[in-house]
Amino acid sequence: MGKYTEQAKLAAVRDYRSGEGGLKAIAQRHNVDVSSLRQWIAGYRTHGEAGVVEKKREFYGVELKLSVLKRVREEGLSHRQAAALFNIRRFNIIGRWEQQYNEGGPEALSWGSRGRRRKMTKNAALQNKAQQAGDARSHQELLDELHRLRMENAYLKKLKALVQASERSARESERKSCLS
Repeated sequence: MGKYTEQAKLAAVRDYRSGEGGLKAIAQRHNVDVSSLRQWIAGYRTHGEAGVVEKKREFYGVELKLSVLKRVREEGLSHRQAAALFNIRRFNIIGRWEQQYNEGGPEALSWGSRGRRRKMTKNAALQNKAQQAGDARSHQELLDELHRLRMENAYLKKLKALVQASERSARESERKSCLS
């Protein structure tokens, strides 16, 4: 169940439609968010009282998603306007549909296209990153490079330790010569 009852939503919308106050004043009077009130009003304008009724979770088909995106693009509708026009529960889902469409075309909008996400192993993650970067090196080549870089890193650490040790001994010999 939502935060507001259908009666409270209808009362706020009817109060706004009476013309006895602006959007912010009516929202304050009914102790509701301006954004929510705006959405209720748009739903009421398009669908009447049915536009204010709490909607159950719904799975939208590819055809509906495509028609929503087409109307948004062709008519320059906002996501809120499109949600009110098509009686969609949450307007922000339309933005997600746009993103999916832009990344994968109409196929990306089908419900099963995402599928169940599998846990990726470390090796699979490394291979996936290499493929995405356009790197065609084999797994063995990558392991060889990793081994070489680790050896180089170890060498540099030892070199740094030797330099620090020689600096320390130089300071100690200076200190001894100053004391004597």
